[in-house]
Amino acid sequence: MPNGSSGHESAGADLLGTRLSTATIMFHTAVADAQGLSVTDAKCRSLLLTHGRMTAGQLAARLGLTTGAVTGVIDRLERARLVRRAADPDDRRRVVVELVPDRKRARALERLYQPMARRIYALVGGYSKKDQSTIAGFVARASEILEEESARLRKRR
Repeated sequence: MPNGSSGHESAGADLLGTRLSTATIMFHTAVADAQGLSVTDAKCRSLLLTHGRMTAGQLAARLGLTTGAVTGVIDRLERARLVRRAADPDDRRRVVVELVPDRKRARALERLYQPMARRIYALVGGYSKKDQSTIAGFVARASEILEEESARLRKRR
């Protein structure tokens, strides 16, 4: 069914599946817009911030893009001086993509996320430790499901 409900799910699951996921996408779109980036370009940068340098193939796999499409993303980020291509220290024949260190941009990005982060921490702080643990477990497992389902859908192409 289009809304993801088969009649057996709870209203909370439907709310999570629609409102929270849409709000998350819209927030990340707004953050990307504030940086002058597309959402895909911003997510590529986010992956590099989180995981460190990667090959174009690794980035393509994580973003769900072809290597050709990720080349365009890397080109745009390189023109914006956010990333650079460098020789892989483990295999000089390979090229990795790495972030260009820039404290000013890092602080600007931090300022974009800080208000939301403060509000989320305050929200979580209003729950008991037991509830926080339950919520954390749920979010971790829901994230795993989303990652697995994304991979499953990509295999169908």
